[in-house]
Amino acid sequence: MKNYSGNRVYKIACGATDWDTNWTAVVVRSAREQIHGISLHYYTLPTGNWSRKGSATRFNEDQWFSTIKRALEMDTIIARHKAILNELDPRNRIGLIVDEWGTWYDVEPGTNPGFLYQQNTLRDALVAGLTLNIFNRHCDRVKMANIAQMVNVLQAIILTDKEKMILTPTYHVFEMYTVHHDSTLLDTKLECETYDYDGQRIPALNVSASKSKDGAVNITICNFNPGKAIPLTCELKGIKPAKVNARVLTAPAMQAHNTFADPEVVKPAPFNDVKLTDSGFTAELPSKSVVVITLKE
Repeated sequence: MKNYSGNRVYKIACGATDWDTNWTAVVVRSAREQIHGISLHYYTLPTGNWSRKGSATRFNEDQWFSTIKRALEMDTIIARHKAILNELDPRNRIGLIVDEWGTWYDVEPGTNPGFLYQQNTLRDALVAGLTLNIFNRHCDRVKMANIAQMVNVLQAIILTDKEKMILTPTYHVFEMYTVHHDSTLLDTKLECETYDYDGQRIPALNVSASKSKDGAVNITICNFNPGKAIPLTCELKGIKPAKVNARVLTAPAMQAHNTFADPEVVKPAPFNDVKLTDSGFTAELPSKSVVVITLKE
C-alpha cells in the first residue's frame, strides 16, 4: 500500500471485540511497524443477551440502570487495551480506533430485522454522553471513534422516513459536545454519590473537561439518576471565570424520544442554574440529564 501526492495512508489493523486484549497484544507485536491504528468494538446491550437484547423504548428503571452500567464498562475496556499498547508501543505511534460502539436493541416491531432499525431515547443520550466523556479522558490513545451508525441503524443520530428526517437525542449530545473540538484535555477529579438500584451501584455522575484555544473551559457532565437532581460544587484551578453559558438535555420520562409526528420532545435547552463562586461554580444537575457548561474569564 503506497502513499500518493504527499498524503499518508493511515493503516488500521482489524482489532478486538470488547475484552479480548490478547488479540490486541498479538496483532501489535506482529505488525506494530506496519500499522498506525488498531480497532476496537464494544456494543451496549441492556440484557447482555444477543438473542433478547431488549426494547429501545419499552423499558423500566431496571434496563435503564443495566444499560448505563454496561456502557460505563467502556472505560475499563479501553484502559486494558491501552495498557497493552503502552507496553508494546511506548512511542504512542499506534492509535486505538473505537470504530464500532453504541447501544444495540431488538429491532422496532414491523421493521426488517436485517436493517437493525431502532428508536433512540433519552437513555441513548446518556450513553452517548458518558461514552464521549470516556473517549475524551483517553484521548492520548483513542485517536478515532465511530458510533454505529449515523442514519437509521442502531444508535443512529438521524432517523428518516422517505422525505422526513428527525434528529435523535444522541444527535443533540454530539452537537453539545462539539465544544471539545480542537481543545486540550483538562484533568478532572470527581467525587460523587452513587446511583443505587436493586443492590447494585454505579457513580451517579460522569464528566470530562477541556480548554478551548480561546481560553474557555468546557465541562460536560452526565447525571444518571432518573429520579434525583444532584447538587454540584466545582473548584477550578488556574481560571477565575466571570462568564458562564450552559445547556441541558433532559426530559420528564426515561423513555422520551423524538418521532416524525413530534420531533422535538427531546432537545437541548438553556441551563440557568449555574452560579459562579470565588473558586468555581455550583449547580444542581437535573435528573437523567446531560449538561454542558462553558466558562470564560
